[in-house]
Amino acid sequence: MPKTYDVIIIGAGIVGSLVARFLSRYKLDILLIEKEVDVGMGTSSANSAILHAGYDPPTGSNKALTNVMAVEMWPGLSQELGIKYERCGDFVVAVNEEEAQVLEELLERGRRNGVPGLEIISGKELRQREPLIRPDVVAALWAPTGAISDPFAATVAAAENAVMNGVELMLETAFEDFIIEGTRIIGVRTNRGEFLSRWTVNAAGLYADEVMHQAGVRPEFVIKPRRGEYVILDQADFKLTQLTVFFPTPTDKGKGIVVGGTLHGNVIVGPNANFVDSKENKAMTTEGIQEIWEGGNKLLPAIKRKHIIAQFAGLRATGNAPSPNPDINYNQDFIIEIPDHVSGLVNLGGIESPGFTAAPAIALKVIELLQGAGEVLVEKTDWNPVRVPRPVFRNLSRNEQAALIARDPAYGRIVCRCETVTEGEIRAEIHAPIPATTYDAIKRRTWTGTGRCQGGFDMPRVVAILAEELGLTPEEITKKGGASNFLSRRTKDVDQDHLSVEALI
Repeated sequence: MPKTYDVIIIGAGIVGSLVARFLSRYKLDILLIEKEVDVGMGTSSANSAILHAGYDPPTGSNKALTNVMAVEMWPGLSQELGIKYERCGDFVVAVNEEEAQVLEELLERGRRNGVPGLEIISGKELRQREPLIRPDVVAALWAPTGAISDPFAATVAAAENAVMNGVELMLETAFEDFIIEGTRIIGVRTNRGEFLSRWTVNAAGLYADEVMHQAGVRPEFVIKPRRGEYVILDQADFKLTQLTVFFPTPTDKGKGIVVGGTLHGNVIVGPNANFVDSKENKAMTTEGIQEIWEGGNKLLPAIKRKHIIAQFAGLRATGNAPSPNPDINYNQDFIIEIPDHVSGLVNLGGIESPGFTAAPAIALKVIELLQGAGEVLVEKTDWNPVRVPRPVFRNLSRNEQAALIARDPAYGRIVCRCETVTEGEIRAEIHAPIPATTYDAIKRRTWTGTGRCQGGFDMPRVVAILAEELGLTPEEITKKGGASNFLSRRTKDVDQDHLSVEALI
């Protein structure tokens, strides 16, 4: 007999993880399923890490409403979940009078959306704040509520807090189909069996269209993946005068190529925005790098290609859903709904930018939808919204570091020299509420392998620690799950009598 839950959530990205976290406040049996080997491996681990102020989405759209609502949630949420957050503000830069007019439009839209503190400053004032900005800038829109965070850290923290509060998480569990009786969804079929539920939440990100189509919902809705490519600059070579984010004036392709600081000390440049055919196509391209580099140079001419130490690409779940607000003509809005003709489904789709920003507000909207559908949500008396972060050695004082090493000598052994990550931190993540079991899982949680050497020094040691703690051989350790093994055999484990000429070439 399949196990029965009150709620099953499909997808453990930032949206699904925060839905699970907020729902864990109530007396519900909740299952969170994720097809990958770790949480947040999709869009949540490959984006700009920007918490948008909310002046960009069309007024009255789901994007605008949830964006602005969530902006005020993030400071408290970050404190509860123990993740870094910096309200550093952001600028939209205009380099001619035509672009300056776009700033006026953004200012007016932002005010209609309820974004506080917006103002247009002169090019002179912007150059005083950031001398590295291009010298011919004429004006900029300043949004003081713009912020930056770490989207993967936020996803892990939300999912961990959900697990701490009783949510069951099943990784490597892929949704295959719904179990339907009449017009009501009563469960899901996965590669690991069937599970029953009174409610299912579709938070499948890039695959949300395929999931809803399995329920016969919105057959016209299609997610077309839009790839964004990025480069990361070495913090030892280039830094902004102050921690902030610079946008160009937006176009019909999106917000444009950004140059911004990160909470890890690096500067990020990107993304571009190009539609691709595959929802798995995260390949960097020569043309893409050139495009984002030219875009970055238009804002800050001082950045140089020699500053690049890493590059990556992410995919946005760009959909074609019209806004539910009849007063606006907008066809790329978020879907946040309980469909009319099928029961038991909460449908979330097209959650592209500003999806990271909007995620906590989307989670609250899910709760509102459930209550509106008659679900009686009873709060737990022992719900704990606080997730205490594990020690980050490089952020501690000398005295704190010494005390930590005294308690656990593993914190005195540096594994990643570039980012000062210790063996103790790595072992702690392997035994966390959501264990890190791959190299990339360790990398995203501790930032090991992200510095100048890009893992050249730490990778063998991280693999050895993973093997030891997980009871596996080094050959069984993977980069990101599946067939991404680093090693095939030990160097000297070769039968010399059976070496062929081909094996020696």
